Amino acid sequence: MIELVPFAPRHVVFAARLEEICFSSPWSEAALAEEIENPDAYFIAAEEDGVFLGYAGMHTPCGDCYVDNIAVEPAARRRGVGEALVRGLIEHAQTIGGTFISLEVRPSNTAALHLYEKLGFSQAGRRKNFYTHPTEDGLILTKTLESAV
Repeated sequence: MIELVPFAPRHVVFAARLEEICFSSPWSEAALAEEIENPDAYFIAAEEDGVFLGYAGMHTPCGDCYVDNIAVEPAARRRGVGEALVRGLIEHAQTIGGTFISLEVRPSNTAALHLYEKLGFSQAGRRKNFYTHPTEDGLILTKTLESAV
């Protein structure tokens, strides 16, 4: 069973390795570790029987909710881990009274696009050449939230 837990120091090395696998501009261990103490950050990890499956993080300054990264271990994909992580971010955003949650995604990342659409995100814009290695636009996706407060 997938369990979402607060991102903790024990997750940093696993998340940094996963960053190297998933992203062309990965976050470092130091950058990930800094987010644990950042009051404007909300990071969670997905585990199963104590095994790290992935993580997600967003920043929430002034209640604006901006997703930074969502990454799932390759062996754990297509098992609902990504969906659980995104739902965890949405739930937190609602809990703090956020009115929307937004993120960027590569147009070529069709699996992520399908997941975000399933969860109610819609395209709000496009950032030209947002990504590098390879260069690609970033689709801006946004979901309007109903406050849980």
